[in-house]
Amino acid sequence: MARTAYDPSHLPRPMALASIGLLMKTLPLATVRKALAAEGKESQRERQLPAQFLVYLVVALSLYMPSALREVLRTVMEGLRTLEGPGGGEVSIATKGAISRARTRLGWKVMAALFRSVARPLATEKTRGAWYRGWRLMVLDGSSLALQHTEENAQEFGLPDSKHGAGAFPLLRLVALVEAGTRVVIAAAFAGWKTAEMSLAQQVLKALKPGMLLLEDRGYVGYGWWKEVAATGADILCRVRKNMRLPCLERLSDGSFLSVLRPPKGDPGAPIRVRVIEYQLEGVPNAAPRYRIITTILDPQVAPARELAALYHERWEVEILLDEFKTHLRGGSQVLLRSKTPHLVRQEVYGLLLAHYTVRAVMHEAALQAEEDPDRISFLHTVRVLRRKLPQAASFPPSAPAAVVSDHPRGGPGRTRHLQPRPKRSPRRPPAH
Repeated sequence: MARTAYDPSHLPRPMALASIGLLMKTLPLATVRKALAAEGKESQRERQLPAQFLVYLVVALSLYMPSALREVLRTVMEGLRTLEGPGGGEVSIATKGAISRARTRLGWKVMAALFRSVARPLATEKTRGAWYRGWRLMVLDGSSLALQHTEENAQEFGLPDSKHGAGAFPLLRLVALVEAGTRVVIAAAFAGWKTAEMSLAQQVLKALKPGMLLLEDRGYVGYGWWKEVAATGADILCRVRKNMRLPCLERLSDGSFLSVLRPPKGDPGAPIRVRVIEYQLEGVPNAAPRYRIITTILDPQVAPARELAALYHERWEVEILLDEFKTHLRGGSQVLLRSKTPHLVRQEVYGLLLAHYTVRAVMHEAALQAEEDPDRISFLHTVRVLRRKLPQAASFPPSAPAAVVSDHPRGGPGRTRHLQPRPKRSPRRPPAH
């Protein structure tokens, strides 16, 4: 979609340090400086767009994905001017070319280092929907993002094939490891469209720890993969294909049975013991006749089959996350990532990951304060709140509670309130102010 067609009058102008402050709460300035120093990207002289500010701007660009570069910069700069008071003077807005050159100087490795430093599980013992009997629930899945069709992007990331020929836009393949409940991405890997999803999944394995239970789709079943996951100390719960042979070695008290995953021919490894659970979904339209899931949790007393069958469907949380990532932040399927070179594409993807992490961190804090499940707080409404910060909110220090925001429809003096969970009955879409 052409960005020049977007009407900038719809952009909430005084967002400013309110959102920068929230970004600094999740992305501390000390951490940003450390990432810049590690990559040798600190500003050596006074610039219109210093490196530290530019890092936050890259993240802010993902909060205003459909908007032009200068409009987002103007939004942030006007908020910074608000902090200076009536005598703050005019703010010089860099040109589009200057912003692009500054982003090129910054590169993508700083954003990657920042994401690795910041991204971590957020769930506490009080977080609802993030735990099962002491296991921290994690979900793994992949998706794709459409890019600007430039020669460089097409060569680097590739065009998808179809029966009508090459696709219209280059695609980037992304795999994310997500904490269930909070839906924060704690590890991600991406590459060109033709890169195998399993290859990318192996790059996020190091984020798995003992005490985690990984929920997977049936595309991740395999002896080698399970052996790698087992080495991390994490457990697995995964659906399997209906034609996969899993002989019953021992029937257990809850109806499940023990079986094994055998190594491929020529692999000297020992078979991996698994537990198989078969079940049906009665009364569910279009449900399959039979479902089969397997797990590394072998004791039915520790994890009964009925509970695991119900738990597996939490895996669909990652589908909701991908919708947040690609629709609510990006702006819909018709909006492409804005970057036209591979280096800036990588920078932008990490900015998008960090923006999503920030929104989810705000939602998690609000859920803890309200003693609610984070699932019951609207992601879209939270994004809208972050986008329409008022000048008064800019005075909040970065240490202020992230869930407290100013909420006034016309930008005048308003009241402050907490992000509230959606009602259990008759949910309404939040008013579009």
